[in-house]
Amino acid sequence: MSTFRFAKRLSTAVLFAVLACLTIPAKAEDNKAIVSAAFERWAAGGSNFFNEVLSPNVIWTIKGSEPSAGTYRGLNDLMTRAVRPLTARLSTPIRPTAKQIWADGDHVIVNWKGEATARDGKPYRNDYVWIMRMEQGRAVEVTAFLDLAAYDAVLRRMP
Repeated sequence: MSTFRFAKRLSTAVLFAVLACLTIPAKAEDNKAIVSAAFERWAAGGSNFFNEVLSPNVIWTIKGSEPSAGTYRGLNDLMTRAVRPLTARLSTPIRPTAKQIWADGDHVIVNWKGEATARDGKPYRNDYVWIMRMEQGRAVEVTAFLDLAAYDAVLRRMP
C-alpha cells in the first residue's frame, strides 16, 4: 500500500473517530434537555410528564420488595397499575421539588423529591431516582427507585 493511501485511510479513520466522539455528548445532552424541560413543565404545574417523556411501549421496573414493586409493560399498564392508584388518593398533584439530572449516551438519570397532600390531609413525600434509557427522544426502559413504604402507605390508608 502506498504511503498516500495509508495516510488517506488513517485520516479518514481519525475523522470518523472524532465525529463519533462528538455525537455521543450531543445525544446525551439532547436526552438530558428533553427530560429537564419536561420536569420544568411538571414543576410549574403541568401534568403531562409521562405522556411527554415515555414511549407508549415503555418497560418500567420499580425496584424493591413492597407490593408495588415489579415490571410494568407499556405506558397504559404503568398508568393503570402504578400511577393512577396513587394519584387518585391525592388531593394535590405530586410536584418535583428538587432534582438533579445526569446524562450519559442513551441514559438519563433523574434524582428528585416529590411532595403532595393525600386525600386524608396527610403529606405524601418521596425521594425518587429514575434511570431512563432513551431512544428517539423517548424513554423506552426505566428503572425506578423510591421509598415504596411511603407509596404503599398511601394506598393502604385509603382503599
